[in-house]
Amino acid sequence: MPLKTLLLNPPSFENFDGGAGSRWPATREIESYWYPVWLAYPAGMLEGSRLLDAPSHHVSAQQTIDIARDYEFLVLFTSTPGFPGDIRLAQKIKEANPRIKIAFVGPHVTVLPERSLRDCDAIDFICRKEFDGQIVEFAQGKPLEEIVGISYLKNGQVVHTPDRPQIQDLDALPHVTDVYRRDLDVSRYNVPFLLYPYVSLYTTRGCPAQCTFCLWPQTLSGHPWRKRSSDDVAREMAKAKEYWPHVKEFFFDDDTFNIQKARTVELCSKLKPLNLTWSCTSRVTTDFETLKAMKEAGCRLLIVGYESGDPQILKNIKKGATIERARQFTKDCLGLVVHGDFILGLPGETRETIRNTINFAKELDVETIQVSVAHAYPGTELYDYAVKNGFIVADTNMVDEGGHQLAHIQYPGLPADEILDSVHHFYDEYYFRPKAIFRILKKAAFNGDDRKRLYREARAFLKVRAMRHKWVKDKRSKQESAATAEPAGA
Repeated sequence: MPLKTLLLNPPSFENFDGGAGSRWPATREIESYWYPVWLAYPAGMLEGSRLLDAPSHHVSAQQTIDIARDYEFLVLFTSTPGFPGDIRLAQKIKEANPRIKIAFVGPHVTVLPERSLRDCDAIDFICRKEFDGQIVEFAQGKPLEEIVGISYLKNGQVVHTPDRPQIQDLDALPHVTDVYRRDLDVSRYNVPFLLYPYVSLYTTRGCPAQCTFCLWPQTLSGHPWRKRSSDDVAREMAKAKEYWPHVKEFFFDDDTFNIQKARTVELCSKLKPLNLTWSCTSRVTTDFETLKAMKEAGCRLLIVGYESGDPQILKNIKKGATIERARQFTKDCLGLVVHGDFILGLPGETRETIRNTINFAKELDVETIQVSVAHAYPGTELYDYAVKNGFIVADTNMVDEGGHQLAHIQYPGLPADEILDSVHHFYDEYYFRPKAIFRILKKAAFNGDDRKRLYREARAFLKVRAMRHKWVKDKRSKQESAATAEPAGA
């Protein structure tokens, strides 16, 4: 029998969705929880294991410590914003259960293995990049020095074993939905623009796109694109439909439908007979024929990374797309709902480019939007650029005490507090338009569940909005006080 293993998405800030799968690890304005997909794979390979998703299931730190008393091996998925709290939790788990072995996984420790090990002596080893094989081998008794793709301390010195080759045969991996059924309650997962309840999974790994800000391909999954067979995906979806007949939507949270047209058409042909409602991420380079095939196979919604409405910023971040292509793509999506993602504070951002992006979003007029502030995560090209040019604000964290995003990058003539404040101007201008208001009221009028959900989401968003306005106001007051306190001629 392998070591009794607990795979943990740790308790963190309230409504923090970034421990094991979020594009932007942070607390959301509106309650949102993504599935801990990465942890589900090794959980499905180890007999007697348990996947514990503490944030979505509202499991407290003390409850987590108590649960961990019964396990021999803990695998904790950490993130840059959550790391300080995660190592405190690891220390307490080790104190309560001194025999337990602890491994940390995720982008943060992949990029900073030595620093992470020295920051917390409760960590026995770190898995770099994809971690499925490392976890299984350790749980089955393989010595650390024989496991490739890990880092650990030995006699005070850091040992890095050779990098582990990426997994190529994704069909050999377990179906994450089997693990969800065993360990998770799907009613705990909610994303505002997806139907409730929903279930998400991956059909590929890796992303060949070169976006400078994107955390996952630059740290964990890599750029090489690897895919499951369409038959394997169809088998999992058929099972999932039987497991949860009440689930309203399935979400493919990867680049399945963006990279290879033939692959997309083939997969759609396998999904269509299942009569599922599903959604996925999409790039604006997806053509009309592909979108048509997706729609006919049951696709309802696309999450689209428009990022910016300024052509030069798109070039700066190596987006591989143009404003003109984004316009045409959006027109081609007739009949598909679009949730648009935008980012403020990317390289080259100015007041003018922010205005360009807001105007562009209103021109596109997609169903819903999400506006994020650019975060420079260690291991990304954006991080290297920001550090090299001195654009990271020294006294500002990525998140506040509640885990909400803060702007920690600023540019000459565009301070961080103005970037953060622009997020709310963006939302206000977008949603307080007659067309947008009409869409919201129409949805609420015809569906009682939507009406209740929209009310809860509006309250949560306005609460965060007020908090961030206060942060901006306080920061500006401190800056003004500091400027006033400077002696004349300084």
